[in-house]
Amino acid sequence: MRQYSADLTPPWKKPKPVPEVAAEADLVVEELGTGFCGAVIRCEKTAEGPTVTLEDRFGKHRVFPMVPGGFALEGRTVTLVRPTATSPVRPSRTASGSVAVPGARARVARAGRIYVEGRHDAELVERVWGDDLRIEGVVVEYLEGIDDLPAIVAEFAPGPDARLGVLVDHLVPGSKESRIAAEVSSAHALVVGHPYIDVWEAVKPSSVGIAGWPRVPRGQDWKTGVCEALGWPLNTGAAWQRILGSVRSYRDLEPALLGRVEELIDFVTLP
Repeated sequence: MRQYSADLTPPWKKPKPVPEVAAEADLVVEELGTGFCGAVIRCEKTAEGPTVTLEDRFGKHRVFPMVPGGFALEGRTVTLVRPTATSPVRPSRTASGSVAVPGARARVARAGRIYVEGRHDAELVERVWGDDLRIEGVVVEYLEGIDDLPAIVAEFAPGPDARLGVLVDHLVPGSKESRIAAEVSSAHALVVGHPYIDVWEAVKPSSVGIAGWPRVPRGQDWKTGVCEALGWPLNTGAAWQRILGSVRSYRDLEPALLGRVEELIDFVTLP
């Protein structure tokens, strides 16, 4: 006699098995219950079961239970499991925290641009967002100060197909920078800024290996004053290379800069 299974559910109605993925460090996933997206920091074994700690691009940490089908990886529902000693290491994100696209070619440059105030700013943006910008086809150029920004924007003539984003140092209410920003901002030109006197301050002191950025007396060159206060040689170029070399990813930058750069990228890549 033919034997029949007690489960009479047709095969096409049975749920597909959810794949298991090792929760390797830096793997970027989304927790489906809350929508929190972040990189794996660590896995722990608790009395209630295994947990995973995620860190988002702004440095916020959340701990989640590793329940079956509780996460999404690149749009697919997965079950995170604790990694084993033999689990393969896979690069999963860029320095900015975005999902890495191995082998992707740089896109043809868009008409839109991002301008940043100074060479150091441009180098820092390239360090963290370079991979993202090449995939999006966004070119970053640097300004020697923003006094001539109105004329530069007028010559660029931003429009729907050529948006212009500008990142400004020390953009605080009542400053010269804020007045210039208000003058040139429009539907197709966005000027944003961070609160720091110089982009050096946007790098976390702990990443540089210092207790904090020193206060420099008004009227003194800020970079030179920083070198003096920290006991560094009075060579601002060498000091910057030391600072830039300490930046490995978005985790080494302050949120006040991270949010502004992400805002500009989103603005110039709007469809």
